[in-house]
Amino acid sequence: MRIIVLSGLSGSGKSVALHMLEDFGFYCIDNIPAALLKSFVSYTVRSPEPRYDRTAIGLDARNTAAEVASVPKLIDELKRSGLQCEVIFLLAADDELLRRFAETRRKHPMARSDVGLREAMAMERELLEPIAAIADLIIDTSRLSVHALRDIIHQRVEQRTTGRLSIAFESFGFKRGIPGDADFVFDARALPNPYWEPGLRNLNGRDPEVIRFLETHTHVKALVTDITTFVRGRIPEYQASNRGYLTVAVGCTGGQHRSVYIVDRLAEAFAAEFDEVTARHGGLPGAKLFVPQPLGSAPDSAPLAQPVP
Repeated sequence: MRIIVLSGLSGSGKSVALHMLEDFGFYCIDNIPAALLKSFVSYTVRSPEPRYDRTAIGLDARNTAAEVASVPKLIDELKRSGLQCEVIFLLAADDELLRRFAETRRKHPMARSDVGLREAMAMERELLEPIAAIADLIIDTSRLSVHALRDIIHQRVEQRTTGRLSIAFESFGFKRGIPGDADFVFDARALPNPYWEPGLRNLNGRDPEVIRFLETHTHVKALVTDITTFVRGRIPEYQASNRGYLTVAVGCTGGQHRSVYIVDRLAEAFAAEFDEVTARHGGLPGAKLFVPQPLGSAPDSAPLAQPVP
């Protein structure tokens, strides 16, 4: 039996993600009181119904602080009982959440006449911190479209094999902020920047011309080697603690050239050793989550639509 506890900030796409899991065949229940989580799981475990074999449970800020505080202990009990249980937590930057609430004109669940939207968002972050702190996978949806979120849920969550570590590499631009879902963050801004080379500015790190440029600099390869060595050394620690997900982010100034190139090289290297490796380029418009491809191959991309509501 597999149980996913899905939580997150209001407006981060939690309901969208839960609907996606339902599309993938999970039995989903939303807004269950945290105090009933143990009883509900006990019921599904005893039930002969096969539809409960894969269950996703939504928990959000409509629980009390005491109920939320009890969740880590409950999750630990479920894991120690032998159940495959994991916690997925969605978040987004405050400015993006404000934009989404303004567009949808929805009321924040913690907003009141004497509590403004920003204050409500801060209260919610604090309330849900106990769940975020034990999350097996954190997904920052700030710059994700609905389609990109679906790719992540499908590739990293729905298709993850029990007992195997899902490793994701993502590139980003520091000018847009550091991803909130990375376990490790590396900085590639000290490397030569193709942006300042004639003919390379409008290309990206997956184009052959940019690849050739970066491969002429030995310290680019050295950084890839250093990151590979570091991450490879951490993997046994993640496996020993039964962690299901590892997310590594590499950033450059704009997230277009250097970080994209490095992420592809890392993904290729680790895909040769591990079965569940994906990569994502947040700074490339239209780029989807993809499995590693050969050097110089065309990006696996498609036009993306609206952001996660």
